[in-house]
Amino acid sequence: MEEKIKLIDIPLQLDHFDKNSPDLETLRSVMAARSTAEELLNEQREMDALERIVSGMRALREFSDYDNTEFRALLVALLSDLAEIHYILKDYKQSEKELEMLFKVLDPLIRLDADRFARYHILAMELSTRILRSRKKTMELLVKQQLAAEALYEKVNAGVLAATDRLVDSLRNVGQLLASTGDYRGAMKFYAEAIKISKKKSGRVNRKEIKMTIEMAEIMMRLRQMRPRARRLLAAVLPHAISLETIELEEDILALTEMMDLEEDNEPRWKMFVHKISKVAREQLKKATAKSEKAKENSGKDAEPENQPESGKESEAKSE
Repeated sequence: MEEKIKLIDIPLQLDHFDKNSPDLETLRSVMAARSTAEELLNEQREMDALERIVSGMRALREFSDYDNTEFRALLVALLSDLAEIHYILKDYKQSEKELEMLFKVLDPLIRLDADRFARYHILAMELSTRILRSRKKTMELLVKQQLAAEALYEKVNAGVLAATDRLVDSLRNVGQLLASTGDYRGAMKFYAEAIKISKKKSGRVNRKEIKMTIEMAEIMMRLRQMRPRARRLLAAVLPHAISLETIELEEDILALTEMMDLEEDNEPRWKMFVHKISKVAREQLKKATAKSEKAKENSGKDAEPENQPESGKESEAKSE
């Protein structure tokens, strides 16, 4: 039985919010989005789950106080979700970026309340270790897959028809591996070649080609200048997905399109949000560090020995 995916659980302390508070409503709506995303992940609908978390991040921007502890705790959870989903999607470069942001937000929280937040630092470090191991394994697999693709090209050129499907799969694997290392342009070239060969063999657009096209569009989305092309690709394959009655592929196409809409329509606001969060996190870390140093300084003063050495004059007075 496949183990269920469980997103990290950071219980929020909501008692001090007024029951009619817009901030409370925002927190609850984002928590609901996370719950839905977890269900989608366990249904292997990663792109739909990613869309829910991105929507949750957008909703969280409306919170009134970026310095609020519960806001920052929920932001840590969302950043962890993004890093985990991108790890599942083998986008290790993006996952690492999200972990970097997560640590910036989490460190001041740990200094504020280590008992509550320290364990999440450990979980984030575990994910970071998984990414590093996966990247190393990816590089080893990449070399093997490239050699396999070259050998299969030779067989296809020699007229071995049975090798065509294996070549398509091999090219697709190389594309996936390159994307996971951050070489998005290289990945797109291998995907384009795989789709071209597959179409030539089948003579029509089938489920496999739609799936590969969606994967290629998802890689294109990571490069801002390629997003218009990604949108055109998705629009082109959507009618084919509908005609083949592949509901899950239709949902993937719509989820990717929705995410592009969110990013393009709100990019300036998104950048401002990230800038504000980074600024607040730096200020909180600076305050926490200063407070910690002051506490150490005061504890040092308190620890001074009560019986100080007597001065020379006091010693002489006592001896007389």
